[in-house]
Amino acid sequence: MGDRLRLAVGVMGNASSLLLYAAPILTFSRVIRKRSTEEFSCIPYIVALLNCLFYTWYGLPVVSYMWENFPVVTINGLGIILELSFIFIYLWFAPTRGKIKAGVIVATVILVFSITAIISAFVFHDHHHRKVFVGTVGLVASVAMYAAPLVIVKQVIVTKSVEFMPFYLSFFSFLASILWLAYGLLSHDLLLASPNLVGLPLGILQLGLYFKYRKTGIME
Repeated sequence: MGDRLRLAVGVMGNASSLLLYAAPILTFSRVIRKRSTEEFSCIPYIVALLNCLFYTWYGLPVVSYMWENFPVVTINGLGIILELSFIFIYLWFAPTRGKIKAGVIVATVILVFSITAIISAFVFHDHHHRKVFVGTVGLVASVAMYAAPLVIVKQVIVTKSVEFMPFYLSFFSFLASILWLAYGLLSHDLLLASPNLVGLPLGILQLGLYFKYRKTGIME
């Protein structure tokens, strides 16, 4: 019963994360249509890429024991593809300054992930210590992913407009936090559960801001 419940929550967590990772499709359809990134920030998508890289690695048999965290691998592997697509579109339509800034951050993300993967594979020689190391680093990345949309919060408060803070990104972040918190607790894996203890209240904050200011700024 416990394993079935864990699997069911994992499947629902995958579904919510898929919606979270796919939510920016609405934003980037607007970017393509207007051929401009306007005031949108690329940071949430770059941080999400880092998070997906870490947790795909965490779930693979190199770090985890066999395929115990298979649901984590599948959704984050798909997340990598989606986030790379969004970042590419952003780089294509961003002004030169935006391209340089985003490019530097992406390069840093790839470097950080590569160093983490190499250390976990060659310095640690058992699954437990590899999971602790990668999970700890991934925890930081996961918290950063949930917090990344807050870069636009100051603008929302000042302009009293949620035009550049997409609702679906905030909503699915909130939903994914609840489900992955439950999955981590059912798996007795605090490294999977912990980031969502931060992600949940941040998701609530974003939704609160959206509903407070939504009448003065409508996201297309």
